[in-house]
Amino acid sequence: KRQIFLVDKPGAAQSQIRIGLVGVPRSTPDYIALDVLNTILGGSFTSRLNTNLRETHGYSYGAMSRFDMRRAAGPFFATAGVQTDKTAEALKEFFVELNAILTPVPADELARFKNYAALSFAGEFETNSQLAAKLGELATYGLPDDVFADYVGAVQRVTSADLMRVAKQYLLLDRMAVVIVGDRAAIEAPVRATGLGPVTVVAIADVMK
Repeated sequence: KRQIFLVDKPGAAQSQIRIGLVGVPRSTPDYIALDVLNTILGGSFTSRLNTNLRETHGYSYGAMSRFDMRRAAGPFFATAGVQTDKTAEALKEFFVELNAILTPVPADELARFKNYAALSFAGEFETNSQLAAKLGELATYGLPDDVFADYVGAVQRVTSADLMRVAKQYLLLDRMAVVIVGDRAAIEAPVRATGLGPVTVVAIADVMK
């Protein structure tokens, strides 16, 4: 079940929020759909999370999400540093967006973010170090030799139904862990009042053992 872990840092000017669960390996056949999904959710400056928490509400300088894909399943996480007095409100807005991404993405929004992903892809091959990193991906993750050649076409083939399927399959909101590092005296009561999960207070000393 979803749980909230509160790490007390007295006097903290901000609260650091991390929300996540175990994700997928890089070899997943759903890589492209998840890439587009995350670009919409929190993988770009105009993503839903950043627009909500930074632009609309002003709770944070920036919010993002990521599938950190490895040889084995790496984490999915959504993250932001937020104003201490807006911690609970920001946490609720995270789950507003996480719930919203489980529903169909409008066609115009999907087209815009598919174009963003496709048009920015070439920029990942500009330098020798970037080329070396891409070759490293092929070797490390055992990817097909043509995986990068087909990337743009694969992105353009992603549908709203694809996104809803992978969102429901991998973004299991009732199983996510929430970690908040901040001033317990200021944020514990409002965080508990959100009703988003049971709250466990953890000491920094215990975390660092």
